[in-house]
Order: sequence, then C-alpha cells, then structure tokens
Amino acid sequence: MRVTKRFLKGREGEIAVTAETLDDLWHLKYIIEKGDMVFALTKRKADAASDKIRPEKVEKVKVRLGIRVEELEFHKFANRLRVHGPIEHGMDAGSYHTLNLELGTNLSIFKEHWKNDQLQRIKDAEEAGKRPKVVIVAIEEGDADIGFVRHYGIEVYSHISQSSGKRETGLRDEFFREIVEQLRHAVPEDASIVVAGPGFTKDDFMKYFREAQKDLASKAITEDTSMIGMSGFQEVLRRGAVDRIMQESRIARESALMEELIKEIAMSGKAAYGFADVRNALDFGAVETLLIADETLREEREKGNIDRLLLEVEQAQGKVVVFSTAFEPGEKLNKLGGIAALLRFKVQG
Repeated sequence: MRVTKRFLKGREGEIAVTAETLDDLWHLKYIIEKGDMVFALTKRKADAASDKIRPEKVEKVKVRLGIRVEELEFHKFANRLRVHGPIEHGMDAGSYHTLNLELGTNLSIFKEHWKNDQLQRIKDAEEAGKRPKVVIVAIEEGDADIGFVRHYGIEVYSHISQSSGKRETGLRDEFFREIVEQLRHAVPEDASIVVAGPGFTKDDFMKYFREAQKDLASKAITEDTSMIGMSGFQEVLRRGAVDRIMQESRIARESALMEELIKEIAMSGKAAYGFADVRNALDFGAVETLLIADETLREEREKGNIDRLLLEVEQAQGKVVVFSTAFEPGEKLNKLGGIAALLRFKVQG
C-alpha cells in the first residue's frame, strides 16, 4: 500500500492511499467502516438529457465521487473491494453508487476519528509493500502444492500431480519440470521461495531447479516439514522460515501467538478468552496482549462496544493484535469467542 496524502488534525481527517496488492484491498476492508466518506474515480452514466436522445447507447464518463459508506464487500477472487452508499460529493448527489476499488485504485478516506488499529493497519500495509513476497512449494514424491503468503492467509495457487504412463526417470523429471514452469510464471520478480516437504524429494527438486532456472532458484531456501498441502504451509510458518524472509510476517506472528494462547489455556495459566474473562482480566490490569478476530472487531465496532476496551488495553501498556479470520489462527480465535488475551499474571475468574 502506498500512502499518497495524510492530512489529520488530531484523529480527524483524510488519508489517501493506492492499493497495490490484493492484501491492500483486504486491509482496506477493515480500515473503511460505515459512515466514512470515500472518494475515488469511477464511471457514471452521462446526464439524463443525452440519455433521452440516444437511450440505446448510454455513455459513461469518468468522475470523482464521494460516497458515504453504508456497505462493503471484499471479492477476493475478483481482486475487488466494493464500497456502496449515497453520493454526497459529485454528480447525481443523493443517488446511490458502488465504487469498485481494484489494484491501482487511488482513494481518499475521510474519518471523524481514526482509530489506533486502523492507523496501524495502514502502517503495516505500507511497510509490507517494501518487503519481499514469499511463495511456498510444499513437495513430496509425486505431489506438490504452490501457495502465496498473503496478509489474510495462504492462497493456494496450484496442485501438481505426477502423471503416469512414462518411464520412472522421465516421469520424475516431467513432474519437476511442471513445478519449475509454474514457478516461472507465478513468482513475482521480488519474491522469495520456500521449498518444503518431508524426505529427500525437496532436495532432489532443488538440484533440478538450480540446473533448470539458476536465477529463480537462487531466491529459494529449503525447510523440513512432515507433510504438504495446507498443513505443510502452516508448518513452514510455525518453523519460522517465512519470518526469516519477511522479518515481521503477520501470519507467522498470529500462528505463534495462538500457539502460546492454546498452551496457556491447556495449563489453566496466563490466558483469558471470551469477552467476560477478558474484561475481568483487564479490570485487574493483567492484559499484556489482546487478540481479537477481524470480523469480531468489525461487528463489535458497529455496535459501538469495542473501542473503549481497546483504549483501556493500550492505556495499560498492552498490545492489540487483530487476527485474520481467513487463516487458521483467526478461525481458532473465532471458536474461542473472537477475543482472547495473553496475561502478565494469572487471574482467577
């Protein structure tokens, strides 16, 4: 994400950004909220007079509109965030319109009060844009999966299976060749690659990879995992390979925090989950790190119930981490009520 303008008086004002990746659109889903004013270039039908002259060919013109946000929809597979609401600035004021925010879209967001987690998201997305992207290849004999590390989780790019009907050596070479070919088309120029899996297949693949695509293979490292597929991807994250490449990987951090939380819960230790227990721990000043699911944050914010609690955590020198519900740690947090906390000391319920 690229910030093109920042004009705030206290917590009120405008931040203009350009969405450069799918991750940026996902971040914007949780930065923009109902009641905000969003400005962007869009296409709108020309005035009614021309419509009457040539009703069969309604012309659209590019205009900059300001929409008072009522609804948001993130379409991951269409690479689009839809922002819907009444037009307050620009042509046809009072009518409803949908802004389709896509990669490359520049938009301005006006808020009466920017919240800490929203400003942090913009900072995180801005910094992430400067870091290398990561592609994971999870491989075992005869099967491989390629996945992209996104902010909202792992996006599975493809699954490759070894075809049949050829001699064994040729079969294996064809399998490796297909993986390399897909990587050649899928890996961005600035991306790094983690080749992971059980046994020696990944090492044999790396030898083939270095011979077939020396430059691309030079950006790859290997990591041992016990399996492939989504479980293999998550094992790579837990082992820290992505962290070593991306430094502050959001997903890897969430995985580590969730593992720590589950461990403390299992020991009846320094953890709280669910609103009642977290509230109780906060009253004792015990909350060190608050974990909250992004959808829980959105729902509670619409009710007006959550920002006071977040502020209290920050005033008590605690951290707030917003989890993506599109990834396994966020799903686990949802099952625990959407909110939990790692504590400075154990608190009796």
